[in-house]
Amino acid sequence: MTQRDRAIGALYGLAIGDALGMPTQLMSRTGIAERYGVIDRFRAADAWHPLAGGLPAGHITDDTEQALLLARLLIEGHGHVAPGIFARALVEWEDAMRARGSLDLLGPSTKRAVQAVLDGEPLATAGRFGTTNGAAMRVTPVGILRTWQPTDIFVDLVAETSFVSHNTGVAIAGAAAVAAAVSAGIDGANLEGAVEAAVEAAQIGATRGYWVAAADVASRIRLAIDLADPADVDGSLTRLYEIVGTSLATQESVPAVFGILATFSDDPWSAVCSAASLGGDSDTVAAMAGAIGGALHGTAGFPAGARETVAAVNSLDLEPVADRLLEFR
Repeated sequence: MTQRDRAIGALYGLAIGDALGMPTQLMSRTGIAERYGVIDRFRAADAWHPLAGGLPAGHITDDTEQALLLARLLIEGHGHVAPGIFARALVEWEDAMRARGSLDLLGPSTKRAVQAVLDGEPLATAGRFGTTNGAAMRVTPVGILRTWQPTDIFVDLVAETSFVSHNTGVAIAGAAAVAAAVSAGIDGANLEGAVEAAVEAAQIGATRGYWVAAADVASRIRLAIDLADPADVDGSLTRLYEIVGTSLATQESVPAVFGILATFSDDPWSAVCSAASLGGDSDTVAAMAGAIGGALHGTAGFPAGARETVAAVNSLDLEPVADRLLEFR
């Protein structure tokens, strides 16, 4: 398996997980079970859904949209992104989404920070309240663009891409964990190696940005791994849902991703389907799990039909994006 296939797999995994979780985001695990059973294929969103209402099966959300936006900016910026440029790009993206009639716009931390910038607040402080998983959901391109070692330099780039909206230790720690796991996978690591990279990066990431009161991401990743049991899938997922959590909070959703992957260590497709079935911020949890799973297993980790569908429904051309990002690696 080549680095290119792993990089493409990471982008496809992100989009596939995102699309699987699109109709179930904001729902409870019980509500999903009653409405859909287990998510094992792309499903259209119900018309009443507050964010995804009416979207067809296989449609992506802001997770993939913003990841591809960040990828474009990193490519244009020769491996870096200026906070001011990123802020303007996010505003333009939301305006375009709103013009298309979408209700799935900027998340709470990003929305607050971007509005603060528009109101004249300095970029250096705009993201000081950003604790949700928006930085982690879109960070996959960083994992493709750069190898995760030396870890402190790698985390500096993660912090750079988080700065404008999620400039807090907990958010940077979560984003660093996801990016490092993706990067380690592209370098050929197995899940154990990816987890080690994620924990190390999260520990360093927690020292960046503004301090906020939040549980330690690295410690909760270890907790999630301990709660996972491949021999007891339902029990494993129940413990992750009830103890770790799948909310927008970085310290819940990012560790949950690693617990889900540990439950399905050799099957990223089952991992993203299960993530989409857990509820909460299910599109983001499934997207992050898909990105890491794709980096670990390559494109073969997902059914060809799923890759074809998500590409066709959303007019995605992910191979050139992966190629351009890999040029900086």
